[in-house]
Amino acid sequence: MYFIQLMGFFPIFEETFKVMMFDRIKEKLNILADAAKYDVSCSSSGSNRKNTKNGLGNSDGMGICHSYTEDGRCVSLLKILLTNHCIFDCAYCVTRRSNDIKRAAFKVQEVVDLTINFYRRNYIEGLFLSSGIFKSPDFTMERLIRVAKKLRLEENFNGYIHLKSIPGASDELMREAGLYADRLSVNIEIPTISGLKKLAPEKEHSDFTKPMTKVKNEIILYKSEKKLIKSTPKYAPAGQSTQMIVGASGESDREIMLSANHYYKNYNMKRVYYSGYVPISMDPRLPSLGAQVPMLRENRLYQTDWLMRFYGFNVNELLNTQFPNLDVEVDPKLSWALRNMDQFPLDINRAGKEMLLRVPGIGLKSVSKIIKARRFRKLNFQHLKSIGVALNRARYFIICDSRGWETRDLTSAKIKSLILRNSEGKFRKDYSSQLSLF
Repeated sequence: MYFIQLMGFFPIFEETFKVMMFDRIKEKLNILADAAKYDVSCSSSGSNRKNTKNGLGNSDGMGICHSYTEDGRCVSLLKILLTNHCIFDCAYCVTRRSNDIKRAAFKVQEVVDLTINFYRRNYIEGLFLSSGIFKSPDFTMERLIRVAKKLRLEENFNGYIHLKSIPGASDELMREAGLYADRLSVNIEIPTISGLKKLAPEKEHSDFTKPMTKVKNEIILYKSEKKLIKSTPKYAPAGQSTQMIVGASGESDREIMLSANHYYKNYNMKRVYYSGYVPISMDPRLPSLGAQVPMLRENRLYQTDWLMRFYGFNVNELLNTQFPNLDVEVDPKLSWALRNMDQFPLDINRAGKEMLLRVPGIGLKSVSKIIKARRFRKLNFQHLKSIGVALNRARYFIICDSRGWETRDLTSAKIKSLILRNSEGKFRKDYSSQLSLF
């Protein structure tokens, strides 16, 4: 009789247990999603993992479903830490050992279940998983891999997976990680070795570059083997990326971009991300900033990065010992042009592609259209406007088949003043403070 009564209460106990479990998972999600917001390297471009065996999802095309914040940051919808426990005490990090914050940790299966359940509800198209380092780099990396492995092999999940490479992880684990993740990334954190020694003395620079080297070599090996054996398992098809904290250790913009250029050339990075330092500590080693690093500085660094990767500029053209920091008032291409007025005006109907790309207000697509269009006729301002050239900037640096091109003998300072005056309110925004990601 007692057993029958107990069985009658079991559904109530079961429902109470489910509610308790949900609340516990929700609390973890709140803590670990908030802790992950400082990592901005969440691009999913470059992977084309297809759906196989009637599995869940694919990463063809966009990959992770993105949300864009007001300040332009790209945020993946399921972006979490496995844990915010960490054995290191880096001055700039919110999850550092000495920080008095609420700690939490997901079990491997909990992350798998969250990913699948969110995907089935159409909330996400992939997973961005990072972690604080607990016990050891290999122990942490092994748990991250277990999440990806379970998703791929047990849940047949074909969506996008981005795993953070843990500094100091072994080559064997980095090899395994790339077999299940679409992209791997290890954050270099501080742009210079001297800055890293100052703010994170427990870490070695080699701890960051070792997994980068392994991933680069494995990707090269995969591409060569794929040419011979079509069934070669994919290895990190979206490549690897890294992130630098800007403003925590006092580097100039030139030092930051020289460092970025180094990682692009030597580790075949798909992207280098720049994250403005957010004051989270009173540590005397950190700069005493009244507010966060202005978003405009981040924006200028990304623009410089773009010019280096797609417009043919090198670091020393844009930044040098005389101009170690970017002009926050104008974009880096315009800044370069104003310092090199001897290169202009440029005849739009004769100039080569390399020089056209250096004209302020002319982008990659516009250059391609200009080169195609001028085969049939000489181009004037009206043609350029139709093509998409920003004449409010370009007009001071070009001549074309129009009588109205700029003929005044203007100084660089005057041109800058005119462009800023014409752009005010239309293009310029208040980037004085860093907006919250969430």
